[in-house]
Amino acid sequence: MSKLEDEVARARPKLRASEKLIERLLTDDMRGVHYATSLFIATTILWLLVQAFGDSSPIWAISSMVATSDPQMKEAVSTFRGRIINTLLGCAIGLFFVVAGRSEWELPIAMAITVLVSSYIVRIPTMWRQAPITAAIVIAGALQAHNEMTGVEIGLRRVGEVLVGCIVGLVVAWVLSMVWPLREAQAKKQ
Repeated sequence: MSKLEDEVARARPKLRASEKLIERLLTDDMRGVHYATSLFIATTILWLLVQAFGDSSPIWAISSMVATSDPQMKEAVSTFRGRIINTLLGCAIGLFFVVAGRSEWELPIAMAITVLVSSYIVRIPTMWRQAPITAAIVIAGALQAHNEMTGVEIGLRRVGEVLVGCIVGLVVAWVLSMVWPLREAQAKKQ
């Protein structure tokens, strides 16, 4: 074997890997690029909304949007439904504990009860962890406040930001799915 043939033989596997990568980028549904585009648009919208109408950080809205976003519209709707229901459950239980009174056991008991209600009564497995997260957000806001009403207001504001983030994430996913539809069949093959 000549030196040239030897180098060609060593380069072949690398060339095949490069060809496979290029083929995947050309034939795949580009979910990563699609998702990055969706997050960019939704984050920009949320940032502008919070600047225009709010006086707080957009972190709750943006984190909720990221959690509910998906390049596949069917998945985004499923995640959105679970997120909304479990967010409302966590809000209700969190507000109950805020109104019921403060104690050092308030947060762990509320989170445990929220998990049990979400797991065994509501039984929506998609985003079921959102219920105790929301209860914690509501209670943590109340613990930072000096009186009960301010705590409830902070908790409700945070839950509102979470819900707005969910809605913006779903709307952007829907608009992007109309403008740039992804092939679901391709995703299921892999």
